[in-house]
Amino acid sequence: MSYAQLEAAARAVQLDCVGAFHTNENDGAPDECQTLVLLGPAPDLFWSSFTSSDEYTDGQPDPMDRWSRRTIGALADRFGALALFPFGGPPYAPFLRWAERSGRAWQSPTGPLVHDTMGMMISYRGALALPERLDLPPLPAASPCDTCTAKPCLTACPVQALSGTAPYDVPRCKAHMRSDAGQACSKGCLVRRACPVSMGAGRSPDQSAFHMSLFLGNP
Repeated sequence: MSYAQLEAAARAVQLDCVGAFHTNENDGAPDECQTLVLLGPAPDLFWSSFTSSDEYTDGQPDPMDRWSRRTIGALADRFGALALFPFGGPPYAPFLRWAERSGRAWQSPTGPLVHDTMGMMISYRGALALPERLDLPPLPAASPCDTCTAKPCLTACPVQALSGTAPYDVPRCKAHMRSDAGQACSKGCLVRRACPVSMGAGRSPDQSAFHMSLFLGNP
């Protein structure tokens, strides 16, 4: 099996390989894992497929997590891998650490990760822990933030809940979103949307609204 074959199989189920790395004993990966591949929604493909799935339409809780378990679990079975997920804990798998280990995601000026092609709209639906050491594609030279002179993410939040000068103020963020003035945020975080690279994620307003509604629903 090659990385290209895995990419093609993931794209066939509306997922992208959004990072990969060869593991070591400090990564928190399963012992038998030699290559860990991170999976995220494929731009412009994922949302329409997900919203027509049984998980989305059956009215049961956690449709996207259940879709991820089914879809990524099937990929794992196909390639002899172990499927891992960022939900279902505690304990939780260290996906943020894995994202940075992949060499394709970095901490942005405001704190959340920024990805080389999906910007601050990057999300991880799961990962495959493979027992073989795959040849991996070349990595980007640096974070896109290094060449971003405007840095619009730093001033995009209307209440400065996410500004890079202090830890993310989640209560202030949620209070603003629940107010009349915060309706612009309901279609996706303005900070994440401000990142020029975020356009590469192909994120529809409906998809962002789905995630924001879940965010507001959590304490």
